[in-house]
Amino acid sequence: MITGNTLIGLGYEPAEWFGDALEVFSNGEWSEEGIRSVCDVYVANIPRTVEPFDEAVPFYWNLEVLGADEDENGLQVFNTMKEVMKTPTVVTGTIMPDACPTGELGQIPVGGVVVTRNAIHPSMHSADICCSVMATNFGDVNPKELLNIANSITQFGAGGRKGYTDWSHILTDNRILFEGILSNYYTKDYVAIAMKHLGTQGASNHFLFVGRSENTGDVWMVTHHGSRGFGASVYKKGMDTAEKFRRKLSPNTLKRNAWIPFEEKEGRLYWEALQLVREWTKLNHSSLHNKVLDKLKVTSKDNFWNEHNFVFKRGDLFYHAKGATPLTNDFVPDNHCGRRLIPLNMAQPILIVKGEETETNLGFAPHGAGRNISRSEHRRRLDSKNISAEEQIALETEGLDVRFYSGKADTSELPSAYKNAEEVQRQIEQFGLGTVMDRIMPYGCIMAGKQEIYWKKK
Repeated sequence: MITGNTLIGLGYEPAEWFGDALEVFSNGEWSEEGIRSVCDVYVANIPRTVEPFDEAVPFYWNLEVLGADEDENGLQVFNTMKEVMKTPTVVTGTIMPDACPTGELGQIPVGGVVVTRNAIHPSMHSADICCSVMATNFGDVNPKELLNIANSITQFGAGGRKGYTDWSHILTDNRILFEGILSNYYTKDYVAIAMKHLGTQGASNHFLFVGRSENTGDVWMVTHHGSRGFGASVYKKGMDTAEKFRRKLSPNTLKRNAWIPFEEKEGRLYWEALQLVREWTKLNHSSLHNKVLDKLKVTSKDNFWNEHNFVFKRGDLFYHAKGATPLTNDFVPDNHCGRRLIPLNMAQPILIVKGEETETNLGFAPHGAGRNISRSEHRRRLDSKNISAEEQIALETEGLDVRFYSGKADTSELPSAYKNAEEVQRQIEQFGLGTVMDRIMPYGCIMAGKQEIYWKKK
């Protein structure tokens, strides 16, 4: 009888493949030569570990730093990107004008794009998979009425939708998506969350924005959010899988840059899961827009969307965009108009841009204005002015209808918390990151606000 001890006695190190080999040996008689021939095949197929690169793979830099905060921010972005670009799967990368660091050294920065070969890195798209924006043209409607109706329909904050059963049918009626979620290893356990979180927009910098087209005067609504608890759950499962591969394939790679090989079954299933999360997120956007259209009794004149926090595939290359807007149509196959949305801040217009792929932008544009300082530092600076939050909001959003869903203002989302919007627009042009086709001028917006108090403004 051939056992694991038999293989060890022949000089083979104990390994996971022993179990498969012993199943082969359970049938028939085996000579030592035959045993070795089978074992040698398993040994030859053991993945070899790879080391991080000694030097960072070169990356492109579409960012001009101006002033002390910009200098410090730019240095942090550069240093963390250098560590990311030592990951052994990396091919190239680029940085956008809205770049800012997030997390520990070696974590892909916001405004960063990292291209890898045959590898999906969950941390490079983060827990907010498919954070995205959708715009609908409501035509000649009253923007205040539109914002009021939207405020009565959308929900912000942690957790799912109150009375979510009224929305769950939206997912179950979409049979292809619903059954896809139920059948995929990474998504099947989270279908209840997917139903519960439909119609919610989360917190942080997510928003519902109403404004007028600078070109036509039509009123538009723009929503900004990702895949909510559904995507966050898929992300965690993906990170667990990536960590198992990291220990086998590249134990010296930073944990935050672990990857799932696309050639493996786990990699192909994760790619499919990402597409399911993308479809769910698009459905979440469109459900909110359709509810508002129905309540207003109007028909959409135009509608389009794009993600800006996702992974895009081209052959064996995977483009990880952590807060970067894809410009090329092959990256956004369900947006045939070629237009993309770039929000800046609550007091500035949302840009509608078109752009071409270049050597330095790798087919991407910024996703917004980005930050030079942290939320806590911004709050500290506001506190030092000795004026109330209400006064600061009035100062920065004069003439706009700005609402915080929780009823308590989040001053870390004020325009002053972000990079200079005009400067970001200038750098979009300077670095060939897109051409502005139209601007949705702000009327007002809804944001989550601080979340100590939950309420709904009627």
